[in-house]
Amino acid sequence: MYGKFKDHLIREISNIKEAGLYKSERIIVSPQGAIIKLDTGQEVLNFCANNYLGLSNHPKLIEAAKEGLDTHGYGMSSVRFICGTTDLHKKLEKAIADFFGTEDSILYAACFDANGGVFEPLLTEEDAIISDSLNHASIIDGVRLCKAKRYRYPNADMNGLEEVLKQAQEQRFRVVVTDGVFSMDGNVAPVDKIVELAERYDALVLVDESHSAGVVGHTGRGVSEHFDIFGRIDMITGTLGKSFGGAIGGFTTGRKEIIEMLRQRSRPYLFSNSLPPMVVNAGIRMFEMMSETNELQDKLHANTKYFMEKMLAAGFDIKPAQSAICAVMLYDAKLSQDMASRLLDEGIYVIGFYYPVVPDGEARIRVQLSAAHEREHLDQAIEAFTKVGKELGVIK
Repeated sequence: MYGKFKDHLIREISNIKEAGLYKSERIIVSPQGAIIKLDTGQEVLNFCANNYLGLSNHPKLIEAAKEGLDTHGYGMSSVRFICGTTDLHKKLEKAIADFFGTEDSILYAACFDANGGVFEPLLTEEDAIISDSLNHASIIDGVRLCKAKRYRYPNADMNGLEEVLKQAQEQRFRVVVTDGVFSMDGNVAPVDKIVELAERYDALVLVDESHSAGVVGHTGRGVSEHFDIFGRIDMITGTLGKSFGGAIGGFTTGRKEIIEMLRQRSRPYLFSNSLPPMVVNAGIRMFEMMSETNELQDKLHANTKYFMEKMLAAGFDIKPAQSAICAVMLYDAKLSQDMASRLLDEGIYVIGFYYPVVPDGEARIRVQLSAAHEREHLDQAIEAFTKVGKELGVIK
């Protein structure tokens, strides 16, 4: 059988390559940071990591990770409810709840697991999930695992959401779920208006803060801070793999009864190995750092403002955003690949995104700013984008 299946796969992979949609992985041989080294020996400026606060190689987190190794070992070799829960896990869960102003938290191996494990334990076919059309793939997969009736509304369209909420009144319970920041466009969801509509039409609210936590809000506490709606969001999912240190790990935080039910029935939690102590201890230290100073958030916001203004002035078509994501729109998949390749030649590491990662005809280069970037890094990237953009006819 595999011979025939192998031939099928070879044809499909060949078609992907011919369409200019093949994804090649570049190999990094250095720590994550503003400047990284590739296995080719080339040193480049990294503008496509989720390292928003520049913490991925922070010495304090490395020290905390080593301390976790020394005190609690390398791994837990168990799921949480058997013998995989340590004092560090509980301390990190409390730190997450304190940071977001919620009642309790639960840890997962990744936010993909948090989103995959949040709906099925809480909802049945009697209920409804109402999802933004541009929600992350992990939310979409989590919804698929649940028997609740599914509704979708156009991205950030509050008239569309209200109409769907009216339709969903026939269901027992309703949950509106949205990304806090949409990862490909960089726009912030109007969560204040979502909460208002949810309260009016008797629905719960879940927000995935993966790209907004650490970024949005003056102190990085996400959309609750940005819109001053602390305590009005029922569930927040997020990751430790982006702003919060860039390692691995996810979480759900929110109402204590919801978290308690997830501990009892959420399959990715019940059947996945516990997060390793070094990651957990570094996470604890990271939240301590977030409470000690706002320096990194301030620098990130300044970097983002500077870069966006300069790129718009250069003539690039950029999606409006209030996050650290700058979507440079190119619309053509092959062009996005060619431009990313030419930028790498200029020492700028970015990736072109195209269908099916973004809608067909919406290809772009997603630039992600970081507190690790210095002004000279930003100027070098803007200069390279301008040079290559003119050569490829993207700008005049």
